[in-house]
Amino acid sequence: MNIAEHVERAARRDPDHAAIVFEGTPVSYGVLDMCASALADSLRKHGVQRGDRVALYLPNIPAFPLAYVAVQKIGAIAVSINSIFKSEEVRYIVNDARAKVVFTTAELLPNLPRPDCPSVEHTVLCEGSEPDEIALDDWLAKGSPAFRANNMQPDDPAALLYSSGTTGFPKGVTLTHNNIVTNIRTAAKYSGYRRDDRLACFLPLFHVFGQNYIMNGCFEAGATLALFRRFVPDQVLDAVYRQKITLFFAVPTIYITLLGMDLAKYDLSSIRYDFSAAATMPQEISRRWTERFGRPIYEGYGLTECSPFAAYNHLTRHKFGSVGTAVEGFELRIFDENDQEAPRGEWGEIVIRGPGVMKGYWGKPEDTDRALRGGWLHSGDIGRMDEEGYVYIVDRVKDMINVSGFKVWPAEVEHVLYRHPAVKEVAVYGAPDPVKGEQVRVAIVPREGKRVTPEEIVQYCRDHLAVYKAPERVDVVTELPKSATGKILKRVLRDQAAQESGA
Repeated sequence: MNIAEHVERAARRDPDHAAIVFEGTPVSYGVLDMCASALADSLRKHGVQRGDRVALYLPNIPAFPLAYVAVQKIGAIAVSINSIFKSEEVRYIVNDARAKVVFTTAELLPNLPRPDCPSVEHTVLCEGSEPDEIALDDWLAKGSPAFRANNMQPDDPAALLYSSGTTGFPKGVTLTHNNIVTNIRTAAKYSGYRRDDRLACFLPLFHVFGQNYIMNGCFEAGATLALFRRFVPDQVLDAVYRQKITLFFAVPTIYITLLGMDLAKYDLSSIRYDFSAAATMPQEISRRWTERFGRPIYEGYGLTECSPFAAYNHLTRHKFGSVGTAVEGFELRIFDENDQEAPRGEWGEIVIRGPGVMKGYWGKPEDTDRALRGGWLHSGDIGRMDEEGYVYIVDRVKDMINVSGFKVWPAEVEHVLYRHPAVKEVAVYGAPDPVKGEQVRVAIVPREGKRVTPEEIVQYCRDHLAVYKAPERVDVVTELPKSATGKILKRVLRDQAAQESGA
């Protein structure tokens, strides 16, 4: 078993069929497979072996799927790094994974602090150039295109995708070849991928939704990945007609944006299927979309920790507000605080069991045991299940903030802010946002004799963290609400924000 066999199969069956179309240029399955083989062979020649970690610190460019498939062929582990992460975040992930090779671009290279990353032996530039740096083309030229995917055991690790934890520091979700292969086959089956489909992919490939559900699912079906660097409405909508895109994947905020646009000048008639995940789709948005286009927005549910596909809202029929029922091979239940199944209709934590559930958190056995206790993946999501098995997400466990489908853990932002010389106490919390779902807010108590402005705090966060983790609003206050034991009560701040917004 090897994930990369999906590209090898398609290359044997239909080598001239487009695997990727990027900025108007197609890449066939035959070319993708030969280049991935050559790159895998070069990785081997430069000392990369089975089980070694190779980091992909890349935007949505063809080099991402190329490097990903090459890493899988050799039996190494692909480590995805968010392309908008800055030096501190990149350093943490590279060192935690002990990555041996990093694929990146000239633009992102300054964010890789190589002197602080002792495990890195090679850095390969996939776009742009810098003096004395290795270029992707150099390694492609040195490898053999005849290299074939190594046969891996189903439980062998294939990918690390980092997901923030309650401590504020990311955890490497370890997905195996079996996790991913079974999950992408399920995705392709339920979403009905066909060879002649073209799947829009502007969602980030470093995220499990873009990487597995869209990219790997597309290759599994032998379809074509219409790849975009990012979501730019005019560019994507123009390409729908020019490239005859048939499957459209987005998060709720993008559907909200599109509903607010005049779409009359775009020919979107080639699209036969719309899909949303990563955040709960508001019922009103789903209804408005169906009324306007005559087709529903299909919805799925899952986590990075289950590869990610676990539930689908159209197995039998659609229910507005629900994320659906468990897909083939999966079980979903609602557990109470004692890890006992709650009666139907009552709230509790959503737990998951199935072939896509992760091997564990990289190097964190205690966190793994906690998340997989009793043989169930504890999602951290609060929900309820109706009598027909449809699941409805109610709330998030603890303090996690969901910004347009991206998870922001307050402790990580607080960890950075406490290094600011003017900050005495800080509370980071989520507030309702009509477009993003939630926004990050910060309440700060300054040190005695120190002055700090909201603008300064926002810029400080943007300098040290990914942009989506920076606050939308900062309040400088004299004190924070606390319990009798001195614990900061973020729920009070969240309640105040909800009242202000009318949520």
